[in-house]
Amino acid sequence: MKLKWIKWFFVLLLGVLAILFMVNYPKLDIISGFAAKSMASNVFIGNRTTESVIVNDHNVPLIKLAEVEIDQNQKSAYANVYGLKNRKAIFRKGLGVVLVPEDFENQLTLFPNRVQILDTLPYPYGHNGIKDSIFEAIDYEVLNKAMDTAFSNPEVQKTRTVLVLYKGHLIAEKYIEDFGPDSPILGWSMTKSLLATLYGILEYQGKLKVDDLAPIKEWQNDARKNITLNHLLRMQSGLAWEEEYAGISDVTKMLFLDADMTKAQAGKEAIAPPIEVWNYSSGTSNLLSGILRMQFKTHQEYLDFPYAALIDKIGMHSMLMEADAEGNFVGSSYGWASTRDWAKFGQLYLNKGNWNGEQLFSSEWVDYISESTPKSNGTYGAHFWLNANGKYPDVPKDLFSANGFQGQYVFVIPSKDLVVVRTGLAENPDFDINNFLKGLIKAIH
Repeated sequence: MKLKWIKWFFVLLLGVLAILFMVNYPKLDIISGFAAKSMASNVFIGNRTTESVIVNDHNVPLIKLAEVEIDQNQKSAYANVYGLKNRKAIFRKGLGVVLVPEDFENQLTLFPNRVQILDTLPYPYGHNGIKDSIFEAIDYEVLNKAMDTAFSNPEVQKTRTVLVLYKGHLIAEKYIEDFGPDSPILGWSMTKSLLATLYGILEYQGKLKVDDLAPIKEWQNDARKNITLNHLLRMQSGLAWEEEYAGISDVTKMLFLDADMTKAQAGKEAIAPPIEVWNYSSGTSNLLSGILRMQFKTHQEYLDFPYAALIDKIGMHSMLMEADAEGNFVGSSYGWASTRDWAKFGQLYLNKGNWNGEQLFSSEWVDYISESTPKSNGTYGAHFWLNANGKYPDVPKDLFSANGFQGQYVFVIPSKDLVVVRTGLAENPDFDINNFLKGLIKAIH
């Protein structure tokens, strides 16, 4: 009798294991894809060591199951999970890292042209050192204590870098070991805010209007025909989308399986008319990247535009926007820049689009992106996050920000003349945004 129960126990155990395998096997593509892409980007763009990436970035459930190898000569990374689902990621000049099949041959010979001028102005407006500024309105002891709070519990907060600009002057910055002022850091969804800015620039140049209909041929004869650029920028298109990173979803399939990431959202059905619902979607941002490409006659013009019109224009020379296998900028997620350069982006918005006397986009564009989108409960504007509903109760409600996965932030607080950048591997509430910003604001009288 006992032997019979043992037999049935093992049959049941094998059945459970088989079910678990069947459920989780499809996820292995995503896991190994993330591991290969993350490793290659961190090594070849972020200048990190493989050991640091494994111990820190990949030390999370599921991802830590992946085994990753780097080929320095070929500038590539390979990953699998227990020998299954091998994935390969390669680095391409000017375009960053992309996941590819094993037998992939890079057909793209184009890359962005960069014009990087080192001038005589101090940071943030130039590259000639840091201006030595002392403000009577700042209590520097309180400021330093506020900075320290961002690093006080490293195991939980996982802060890597923090920088503060006040009235266009660098008043504080701090970095953990292995990171510094020039270390490129992945902004994740902060890239969305940068992508949206390109639309602001094109509108200022008179080349489009945000109320223009989205030029997607497949939408012209169905319920999607009335979707505008504004609806897309505000995440209120009414299109179906699942933004879930814990398993197989629309966003993980797009980022780790699709060769052309601009098509994922375009193929989704309308679940509501525009404006009826607000639904955060990385697919929408990459669709906007594809629509941006339609504004130019050639692929080269598209690749050059973000750098010539914005990134290199304000001296964000460390920045690199990664592209998918078809050469489309992954505007949802894959923008890299140093902490100082991310701060420049915030300062441009604090200046209402003016940089060293040149207006890059209209001052009204800042009002547009910081205006609350219906159905978002005061938390979202146009590809920027807001504090309009007082989510951070001790922070001015005019705050708007570029936010990214795992706690990447560029905060702009116009009423306090502040730009604050924080990067790391943990977000609110593990990193307490309200308490941190409250401390910084308290330091300024």
